Amino acid sequence: MAIGRETTFTWLGHAGVEIATPGGKLMLIDPWFSNPKSPRTVAEQTMCDVLLLTHGHFDHFDTDTLELARRTHPTMPCIHELSRFLGHHLGDAAEVVGMNAGGTMETHGLRVTMVPAVHSGSDVFGGDAVRYFGEPIGFVVELENGFRVYDAGDTTVFGDMRLIRELYAPDLAILPIGGHFTMDPRGAAAAVELLGVRYVLPVHWGTFPILAGTPAGLREALARRNVEAVVQDWQPGDSIS
Repeated sequence: MAIGRETTFTWLGHAGVEIATPGGKLMLIDPWFSNPKSPRTVAEQTMCDVLLLTHGHFDHFDTDTLELARRTHPTMPCIHELSRFLGHHLGDAAEVVGMNAGGTMETHGLRVTMVPAVHSGSDVFGGDAVRYFGEPIGFVVELENGFRVYDAGDTTVFGDMRLIRELYAPDLAILPIGGHFTMDPRGAAAAVELLGVRYVLPVHWGTFPILAGTPAGLREALARRNVEAVVQDWQPGDSIS
């Protein structure tokens, strides 16, 4: 899949994606460097200008996230409750910006908008107590050249994705397809139809056997709906541009 637009996407395994933007910035979304398919360790990640976290589950946010933020000092837009936790643990090491669904901020030449997701947002962190990290969300990011990327985070398909299309018109969607904890290829195909995107980067599949959805399954589900979209069949560590 050739997207062009002077942007490179690298799959970090599971839900983690690195985006090298046209303006030379490096954005990470939900990096989980301890995942069994990760192509690099957290120590090998030397740059991060913007770090987006969609929710507080361990496979999207863990102690590696704090280590990375302390080293790279990124801007971190995130849901309000998670921002309070991060602000306490990171202090001035990162620019943590609490937001909520519908909010937009501009940073590093990027326009970042928070949108809803349908999932959950509590997990254990640093002990036995379950912490509430706020509602799960997704992000629509407008890059420096106007190309718009929607990362759904962990979610099932929901009807208001059509409003994300109407309000933000994403060109590319990063969608979970594994099933069990998120939508499967059938649900993701419905999401693609609602969003009207041209390109799809499938994530949150293949990490464990239970995440059984595949890009091929998504393409088949799209064909049954007569929906045209270019689906990337990639492996952790692959980059596309």
